[in-house]
Amino acid sequence: MDLALPCAIGVALAVGVTIFARLVGLDRDRAFYPTILIVIAILYDLFAVMGGSTKALLVETLVGCVFAASAVLGFKGSLWIVAAGLAGHGVFDLFHGHLISNPGVPRFWPAFCGSYDVAAGACLAWLLKRSSIKSRAA
Repeated sequence: MDLALPCAIGVALAVGVTIFARLVGLDRDRAFYPTILIVIAILYDLFAVMGGSTKALLVETLVGCVFAASAVLGFKGSLWIVAAGLAGHGVFDLFHGHLISNPGVPRFWPAFCGSYDVAAGACLAWLLKRSSIKSRAA
């Protein structure tokens, strides 16, 4: 399967969501990017349910809790943790199929999600570096 298209779509969507959120003002609230990280992390739970695998659901939930915890820590502390969590989830996507057997994951998903996650983490890091968004809670 050619992975170029899912990767390109993932990057384009991450950049598009970032630009849209900036233009509309959705990311004025510090909760925006941590919420994205949490949603991204629980999608594998959805795939486990779709695949009918209780074992995968339990494992995916435990892994998702790690990313949800990084979202909360980043929200309460520094959004740099959220940027790292997003990029880290992208790296996790590369190895997901070798670590967890989840029959509900579409074949294109790791490439798409990994690309989205890394690009979203990079976009958030860029915004933080430019001071477009405050890193720390007030």
